[in-house]
Amino acid sequence: MPDNTQLPVDLGHWLLALAPLVVLLFLLVARKWKAPEAGPIGLFVAGGIAILAFQMPMEALAVAGGKGVWDAIFILYVIWPALLLYRVADRAGAFVALREGIERFSNNELFLVLAFSWVFASFLQGITGFGAPIAIVAPLLVAIGVRPVYAVVLPLIGHAWANLFGTLAVAWLATLTVVDLQDQAAAAFQTAILLWIPNLMAGLGIAWLFGRRAAVIHALPMVAIISGIHGGGQLLLTLWNPVLGTFLTSTVALVALYPLSRWERYSERAERIEERPAMAESAEEAEHEREEHEAEEPEPVMNLTMALMPYVVLTVLTVGVLVTPPIEEALGRLEVGPAFPAVETGFGLFEEAEDSYSPFAPLTHPGTFLLVSAIVAWLMYRSRGYYRRWKKRTDDVEEILPGVVSDAIPASLAVVVFLAMSTIMGHSGQTAVLAEGIALVAPPLVFAGTANAIGLLGSFMTSSNTASNILFAPLQQSVAEAEGLAESAIIAAQHAGGAIGNSISPANVVLGTGTAGIVGQEGAVLRKTLPWALLAAVATGLATLFLL
Repeated sequence: MPDNTQLPVDLGHWLLALAPLVVLLFLLVARKWKAPEAGPIGLFVAGGIAILAFQMPMEALAVAGGKGVWDAIFILYVIWPALLLYRVADRAGAFVALREGIERFSNNELFLVLAFSWVFASFLQGITGFGAPIAIVAPLLVAIGVRPVYAVVLPLIGHAWANLFGTLAVAWLATLTVVDLQDQAAAAFQTAILLWIPNLMAGLGIAWLFGRRAAVIHALPMVAIISGIHGGGQLLLTLWNPVLGTFLTSTVALVALYPLSRWERYSERAERIEERPAMAESAEEAEHEREEHEAEEPEPVMNLTMALMPYVVLTVLTVGVLVTPPIEEALGRLEVGPAFPAVETGFGLFEEAEDSYSPFAPLTHPGTFLLVSAIVAWLMYRSRGYYRRWKKRTDDVEEILPGVVSDAIPASLAVVVFLAMSTIMGHSGQTAVLAEGIALVAPPLVFAGTANAIGLLGSFMTSSNTASNILFAPLQQSVAEAEGLAESAIIAAQHAGGAIGNSISPANVVLGTGTAGIVGQEGAVLRKTLPWALLAAVATGLATLFLL
């Protein structure tokens, strides 16, 4: 919080600042409202409190809302192309071919669920990020028989650890732009230590959600190997180049799936796992249902290679651009961003004028990779006659674009409202009061153990570890200095909390429910991800104390 502000950090204002988040959580989780219904209420509460209690002028409110809408466009450019890619593949029968092909690859459902929701989601986060792992993996899990709510929950948990050093460490680089770290190497190394905890908990948590204790026991060797590659590899890479920490380790883990699938333990069905709440049916019922479904379901019109083709194109495009500096630099020269005037609240919280607010390069944006992949897939499938042949076999008359629009509009409305709400809270000083209030009342060790909660709060509100670090890393650094705490440990806690928060951020949840076809069940998803996020936050908080 800037020194020249007079923000009131007292219990009354702290509770008022907390109110929009409490209202939002209450409506989503307790009342089971849909996100497009709950979001406007949270936005209205945040705006009213900003005007009445935080002396925010209407002009400043309008500017903050406009910035939130622009930030939402950045995310919507992932949602719409991701839904388009899904519809392009689905209308060609690719998911039937994909499911049948994967089932031949391995008969072990737990292995496949871990492979998709943890390993593949982490790989996608390493190269794309911005919600793409959720949007892409959720429908794939549905295709192999995972219940839609679980299909959203599992990748939310599985990808969270990769948020800091993923997308070629954009969130880490954002921290370096807002704080001058005394020891960058120590901060990166300790961040990797803390991120290893939610990574390991992701593998174990997914197994638990799949089939409780029996599934955890069955998955232990796989979880140990993959987590060793993910967490251990990233830890070592921070000593060399943190930017490549997630990308390289998640790539190695993806390759490691093949030898694991050849192991009899993971190539054959795990008969001892009788309880499978994440799957559509119990083990016996699923087998019977699969036999009946195979008899009724049309034969695929394509093979597994063609079904995976869109995702291969997506991977090649992303890696080719982001790991090739000359190409990324050339494509990244085109940036777009609107101008906003300077605004100030009655408490002296000043936002400078922006000639180009939050500019992004559309040619290197993940949405462009998704869009190009969708176009390539559509051209390939159309030229081979898959759409015509699949339509004859299924009598499916729904067109691609109407399906995209019907799915995307509710999800888009929710994302716009959530980000407008978070920006208003930030510009009015509500987020600063929340974080400062926590820091003021907490003794040094208590603050250190709960510092990750501030990072979690930031990513919950913005759906971005990057935004969370920009908002709160300076505060974390100043509090660490004032209370005599190790700067690197507190910044690492901020990073870990920001990563964990992505598993419960409403915008990410909406991304998943949109592509899984269950818009309106965001509360059901949160009720399953929230316990995991809280446990991960407690574990990383305790680990932070050992880093001091």
